[in-house]
Formats: sequence, structure tokens, C-alpha cells
Amino acid sequence: MSFKQFFPIPLMIAVLATTLVMLADPFPVPVPFLWTWISFQAWAMYFLAGCTVQGGVKVMLGYLGGAVASVAIFELTGALAPSLGAASALAIAVFLVVIGVISAERVPWFNFVPSWFVGAGVFFGVMSIYTGWEWASDSPRAAQWLHYLEAGTYLMVSCLVGQVYGYVTVLCRGKYEAWLQSKHPELAPAGESDEADG
Repeated sequence: MSFKQFFPIPLMIAVLATTLVMLADPFPVPVPFLWTWISFQAWAMYFLAGCTVQGGVKVMLGYLGGAVASVAIFELTGALAPSLGAASALAIAVFLVVIGVISAERVPWFNFVPSWFVGAGVFFGVMSIYTGWEWASDSPRAAQWLHYLEAGTYLMVSCLVGQVYGYVTVLCRGKYEAWLQSKHPELAPAGESDEADG
């Protein structure tokens, strides 16, 4: 495939990326709970998971698992900190939770473990960002759980949008390459030829 024939692919992906940023503030009709920085890396995770719907579902389940693992770390650290100190409590909490996370490798649909780690990392990041939400609660524990729910909602909505964009990217590229192959049967499949622009 020449560069001239290849060029519509990056152009199409650029259009998709532009529409993604237009789904967030300050555009007129933003998607609630969408942070595009999460969607962009979730979009990349779709490709790492194999460019299939099944892989996308595994990414979603891994992000959800990562959020649950993060909550477990927060809660276990909080429970252990009074007797062990914050640093030791965090270390023990991470040790115990990671055993469970890696064990997910043995569970179908939850076995794309990289998505657990990315999901957990993003969840921790979202937990540290002030969103402007104020929880009307007399209970600090209830407010903390509402904050977990809020962070998880941002994580999962943004991840879902990233998976949709991954799916659309693969669909559009596949249709374009099939059309190109039908017009030029002599072309090798994408990635097998580095011909000069012709």
C-alpha cells in the first residue's frame, strides 16, 4: 500500500479523535461523566486487547475490576493504618489486593490483567481530582463511598466511550482496506508492503 493509499486511515482516525474531544466540555452537548483523557487511553487499550468486541468487554471488566481493587486498597489501608501506620498499611493493602488482581488471570472474561492495572491507576487519579461535586451527607463514610461511586462513574463512562471509538476505528479501517483491495487486488494486505508513494 502506498502512502497515498494509506493516508485516508490517519485522516479518518484524526476525524474520530476530533469528534471525541467534541463530546466533552466546553462543547454544547457534552457526554456526562466523560473525561477524554481516560477515553483516549481506553481507546488504545481496545487495540492492546486484540481489536475485538470480546477484547473490549475484557477491557471494560478490567477497568471495573481495577476500580474495585482500588477501593479495596483505600479501605484496607484505612482499616490497618491506626495500628500499623499509613505507609505500612498501604504496603500490606497493595500486597494483598495485587494477589487477587493477578489471580484474575485465571478467570475467563476477567483475564486481561493489564486493563486492571490501567483501570486502577486511572481510578486513583480520578480520586485525587476535585470535580466540584459536594456531597450533602452528615457521614464522612457515606461521602467517601459516594466519592468512590463518582470516580467509578467517570472511569467507566469514559472507558466505554474509548471502547466504542476503538470498535469504530477497526470497523472503518477494515471497510476502507477491503474497498481498496477490491479496487487494487494486487495490493498486499496492510503492513506487508512499504512501497513508495505512487
